[in-house]
Amino acid sequence: MDQRNHKLIKSFILPKPSSWIKAARLRTLPLSLSGIIVGSFIAASKGFFDPVICALALLTTVGFQIISNFANDYGDGMKGTDNEDRVGPERALQSGEISPKAMKKAIAITGIISIALALWLIFVAFGTDYLFYSILFIVLGISSIAAAIKYTVGDHAYGYSGYGDLFVFLFFGILSVCGTYFLYSKSLDLTIFLPAFSVGLLSVGVLNLNNMRDQESDAKSGKNTIVVKIGNEFARYYHFYLLGASFLFALLYTAINFRSVYQFLFLLAYIPVLKHFLTVYRNDDPKMLDPELKKLALSTFLFAILFGIGLIL
Repeated sequence: MDQRNHKLIKSFILPKPSSWIKAARLRTLPLSLSGIIVGSFIAASKGFFDPVICALALLTTVGFQIISNFANDYGDGMKGTDNEDRVGPERALQSGEISPKAMKKAIAITGIISIALALWLIFVAFGTDYLFYSILFIVLGISSIAAAIKYTVGDHAYGYSGYGDLFVFLFFGILSVCGTYFLYSKSLDLTIFLPAFSVGLLSVGVLNLNNMRDQESDAKSGKNTIVVKIGNEFARYYHFYLLGASFLFALLYTAINFRSVYQFLFLLAYIPVLKHFLTVYRNDDPKMLDPELKKLALSTFLFAILFGIGLIL
């Protein structure tokens, strides 16, 4: 029996906690929470903040992100996309640390917990007075879970057709920021879409960077991401437009809603973003892009914190 089969049988019985932590990819959580943070700070700046809603929104988002990570591990593992050609860290299914059956169970369990948290959040936010809003957010919650799973799982996984960027923009940006704000306020200011665009574009930037790193292995596996479709050179230009547009949308929101110079604190977050872009633009080795994923994700999280603090100072 070779080492891989031995690990697979062992993980089928009882995967180690460290294997689940690895599969959950905790380093992705700050990025997923960025939209919730921005939406909450905007609500707080307008007098709508509720700490219980904030806590439940953060927990629900963590659940959705872990589902996404488990499903991505499962989908790419079953399709053979995670193989020896992949540049990034070895995945749980790829290494045999967790079996496909165990991962499917984990997706189901995490999904149940996340749905329960989402229902609790919706009840706290809307109670029994806003039935239509409750139904709407239940549909959005189910859609979020479905989108997380269908990114790589199934015969028609949209991540394999180049639609991952669009869905990340919608769910990490618009739904995350605007949806969070609506949970507090039960209303929507159109200008809130501007910082939502910023968070969404930065999040797409992280995905684009991931796809630039994995371009070769994705192309061999039939995963037709935007990077595979347009090539590495144009992917760099695309990366620049994503990061540049995110900056302009945040700047526009600040100009429209200007009250204090502290609102420009978010500019500090774009110092590492600029440094990151220069590194990506000058780089020809996909292996060197992997550390940049963490840098851009943390820069997005820093943007969310600084942007929010600037609104309430």
